[in-house]
Amino acid sequence: MRRTGLWLFAGLAGIVIVAAVLSPRVAQPLSYHKFADTRCWLGIANFGDVASNIPFAILGICGMVALRKNGSVAFLDARERWPYLIIFAGFLLTAFGSSYYHLQPGNARLVWDRLPMTLVFMGLVSAMITERLSISMGVRLLPLLLLVGAVSVAQWYSSEIHGAGDLRFYAAVQVYALAMVMLSAFLPPRYTRNSDLAIAAGFYVFAKICETADRQIFAAGHFVSGHTLKHLAAALGGWWILRMLEKRTAMPGKLAMESKLNVQRILTS
Repeated sequence: MRRTGLWLFAGLAGIVIVAAVLSPRVAQPLSYHKFADTRCWLGIANFGDVASNIPFAILGICGMVALRKNGSVAFLDARERWPYLIIFAGFLLTAFGSSYYHLQPGNARLVWDRLPMTLVFMGLVSAMITERLSISMGVRLLPLLLLVGAVSVAQWYSSEIHGAGDLRFYAAVQVYALAMVMLSAFLPPRYTRNSDLAIAAGFYVFAKICETADRQIFAAGHFVSGHTLKHLAAALGGWWILRMLEKRTAMPGKLAMESKLNVQRILTS
């Protein structure tokens, strides 16, 4: 099953890369920065889209506190903690990067919104590999995955500067992370509450829908915009992951197997 999982993840990566290469180049439209809710409150421009980043900050802090060595989240192997630390650090940094961007939207500031988001995406990919295929592989791939995420943002911004905007690589990173989460549901889990990942992915899909319908949602009552709801829905997805980590337990048989492996590591070290 491990070999099958490796082929599935590698095949998925190949499909996403080929699809990105064959797709036409897509630039970041300048209209993207013209959000529906531009109201100022308490002296803060675009208050709704700025303030709705607060849940990301709270989520990031709560997640990292829960992941402390003596926190509320337990792992069969301590190394499994690293991808999730990156994920929640990404949420915290997203709060600052997104707020900075929404105060004065533009491509230059959008870089600092997207960079921390890649920490979340690539951290999730690493977590899925760590928990479904190989702990050592997932942890070793984490730095490379983070580099790929950062390069995708740098490549997009560089292409915009040179007048040939290209979002394909950055979009591929998001698609691959989401597809990895969904694909993981079909592989043997180490922990219970496997369906929580699908719910978290659902929140992210809903967030993208809200983002697309920014103006339509705001026009419905001029109370809240679609982009503000996008932030809240994405934060809920992150909260669901944290909830999963705190509530799940090791699958029957996994704890005994892990204990045996730990003893073997000690004896052979």
